[in-house]
Parts: sequence; C-alpha cells; structure tokens
Amino acid sequence: MSRSSLSMPPPGDAASAPRKSRILVLSGRGRYEDPWHDMAATSHTIATVLSEGRPHDDVVVRGAFPDAADDLADMDLLVVNTGSGRPDPRHDGDDSRWVAFHESVRSWAEAGKPVLAVHQAANSFADSPHWEQILGGRWVDGTSMHPEIGDATVEVVDGDLTHPIAAGLGRRRVVAFDERYSWLRVADGVQVIATQQHDGVDHPVVWVNATGGRRVVYDALGHDTRSYQSRSRRDLLLAEVRWLLG
Repeated sequence: MSRSSLSMPPPGDAASAPRKSRILVLSGRGRYEDPWHDMAATSHTIATVLSEGRPHDDVVVRGAFPDAADDLADMDLLVVNTGSGRPDPRHDGDDSRWVAFHESVRSWAEAGKPVLAVHQAANSFADSPHWEQILGGRWVDGTSMHPEIGDATVEVVDGDLTHPIAAGLGRRRVVAFDERYSWLRVADGVQVIATQQHDGVDHPVVWVNATGGRRVVYDALGHDTRSYQSRSRRDLLLAEVRWLLG
C-alpha cells in the first residue's frame, strides 16, 4: 500500500486545539500479507475510525516495506496490522534485508513508545527475535485456532475497571462479527483486559504488556472490515488508543 494520510483539521481556534498526535498504521503487504486477510482494507478502516474518533490526530497508513519504520521518531503511536506473510527472498528479500526494520520496531517498543497490535499481528514477524516479547504473546501453529467467523462477544474482565482501557468501556460487552482467536500463547506478566469464551475456557482477546517499561496493547479482533461496523468494537479501539497516547 502506498503512503497515505487521513486527518481532519481541529475545529475552532488552532491555539486551543488538542496537540496533534501522529499515528502510523503499518499495513501488511508482500512479506507480511496473506490470502485470508485484506490488510489494505482493514488498515484503511482503522485509519478512518481513528480520524473520526480522534479528529485532531494525523493518521498515516503505510505498507510494510523494509524502510517503513525508518522515521518512527516522528510518530507518537505505531499500529501494527500485518499478517503471517510469505517470506520469499525473490519477492521481498531474505531475512537480512529486514533486520533494520525489526530493530527499529524493537528500539521503539523498548523505549516505552506505544504500540497497538491488531488481530493477525500475533501471527506476524516470525523472522523477528523480539516481536513475541514486545507483544506479550503469540499465535502458535498447531495449537492456536479460531472457530468459524461469526458474532463474537467480548467481556471486560477488569471487574473494578482499574485500567483506563476498561474504564473507557465501562461494563458494556463488545460484540462484533469477527474471528475469536483461542489458545494463544500469552506471557506471564501481561494484564488481560477482555476475554471471549470458547469450549468453556476464557481466552484473552485484549491485553496490555507493560513489562520492562513497555506500553503495548494487543487486540485480537479485526479480521475484516465487518468487525469495525460494530460501535462497541470501534469504541474498544478508541479506548486502547486513548490510553496508549496518554
């Protein structure tokens, strides 16, 4: 996907407007796309939701090229919407071509800069030695799965609403037409915000990884654009971004 920007000018006097935040939506392509997810469509939808919900922000959508993370220092939030990919050296180069890209992402996250990873991001960047630790979990081939796509009901498990993301949602359920990721590998130390139930087991859908000073949210929803047609799902995304941007 080529670089694009979706932003709206703040209403009223510019001097009284909120500070503009720059958000980079990294969209899966080539090495990090797959035939089951339309990353271009969902990345554009994420940018649209953020531009409507946070109209003073500048939201940039960028395809996952080796240089896509070169200017992260100019950004305030990194959103990762990438897939399992097809690492073909004839198409996008071998692993060595992507070392600098993964190092930029690692440096950003380890410095405590905010990262929001969406859906297939849990099954992405298999060539990175850092990504699972940054994310706080991972899709595991042969173990992780999802039932057939359909109405997904997500419950906030922070009963006291102590985390700002949970507080931003209140006690509402999140309902969306989506895949329900189950049996993900989730690291000790992450804070689970919301779960879905499959086979009598509560499976994490949203978690926060603040270990090691990180500021990372993983949100397992977002298979396709139908997920974002749900008001409660859009509110979840915006609550995550509000917390990440402080």
